[in-house]
Amino acid sequence: MPASNSGTTRITVLADSDTRWKWGALTASRLTAEGADTRLDGRLLRGRATPTVRQLEEVGVRADSLREVTAIEFLREVEREAPDVIVLALVGGAVQAVLHGLARIAQDAAATGGRRPVVVTGYVGVVYEKLADGLLLRHGADVVLANSRQDAERFRAVYEGVGADASGVVESALPFLGGAAYPGKGQKRDPYTVVFAAQPSVPDSRAHRTYLLRRMAEHARMHPDREVLIKLRSKPGEHTTHIEELPYQKLAKGEDLPPNCRLVYGNMGEVLDRTDLLVTVSSTAALESLHRRIPTAVLTDLGVREALGNHHFIGSGCLASWDEIDAGYSPEAAPEWVARQGVAPDGTYEKAFDAARERVTSLLARTSLPAITPYYSLTTAPGYLPGILARHHLGPDGAPLPGVPAADREPGPVRQAVRSAARGAYRHGVQRVAPVIRRMGEL
Repeated sequence: MPASNSGTTRITVLADSDTRWKWGALTASRLTAEGADTRLDGRLLRGRATPTVRQLEEVGVRADSLREVTAIEFLREVEREAPDVIVLALVGGAVQAVLHGLARIAQDAAATGGRRPVVVTGYVGVVYEKLADGLLLRHGADVVLANSRQDAERFRAVYEGVGADASGVVESALPFLGGAAYPGKGQKRDPYTVVFAAQPSVPDSRAHRTYLLRRMAEHARMHPDREVLIKLRSKPGEHTTHIEELPYQKLAKGEDLPPNCRLVYGNMGEVLDRTDLLVTVSSTAALESLHRRIPTAVLTDLGVREALGNHHFIGSGCLASWDEIDAGYSPEAAPEWVARQGVAPDGTYEKAFDAARERVTSLLARTSLPAITPYYSLTTAPGYLPGILARHHLGPDGAPLPGVPAADREPGPVRQAVRSAARGAYRHGVQRVAPVIRRMGEL
């Protein structure tokens, strides 16, 4: 795998959902110096959450090339074209599979004097569950980005605790924070706008999601001078990082929403431009809001629980209930808590990616890179790793399993139609059939 000698840094982002594409592409833009000659190639891992054209347009990130691939197709492309940097914006299991595939390719390339790409990965938002599982599946990348000082400390502790190399953990921040700061008290917008940042799978029950929808409607009725916006992540039939079985669009059809309470789509940053109070259960949008000093309420109505993710905000000063919001409460975030979350409303955010940029630059300057050695191997996890690799049609050695199609070209129209129909059938099963079966099982 020859390194690029054209003077252009070639970065390839492999993402498996709209939110991870946003994180990966924006992270890629932060890893090179401003004004550097960079080429960004986007690859979307084929699966249940592969983003639609509308979702990609909403993210607003443009790539020099963008296409859908399987893990095998991606690895073959890397072997053929050898980008300088790869950003893996994927769920943990997919990261681990691609790392093992890249390790095999790099080993083959080293034998002929080739050079492998620098590999970067991380998380798209708040890490409030499966910390050890997700981290160990990401181990082996040259850089594992932590979105805050708190995460960096936790990540290193996990790696060191199992005897794995923790030198790849680099503190940074979420790459999509930004936008104008909130005007502040006494300078509210007209109309005063309350935005609820919806999440696909939190909460997950019909009763709880209906409860939240009704509280939004009640708040709008109590405050007719306010606008209450329910910011949705996706349209029916689209998927994001998490499966949404009960979209608010569907639930709203059975509710009488007042005129000043409505559902909206669009870029989160643009919605925050008109927000006076952000309300959520545990969405990463809360960090975007806090970065801009917008009053932010993390709901306690359904409890403060690990299953909801709002336990992450303990100590933030943002926990509140709808009753308190109805009464006019506007939370003020605790500065110490905010500082540890990489939100940095004090202006230091612009330096948040310096360490990651320096590490990637130093790795690119080396004549050779060490072997990719994930913590999980056939020695450390012989009963776990093969299943993860097999999901992406890779064998225990990181090589494609027998019978995997060799075609690297774009699928023809018939294959595209079949694939689209299959994905639609899957989503229908997840959103319509599966909930019915579960309800029947509860009878």
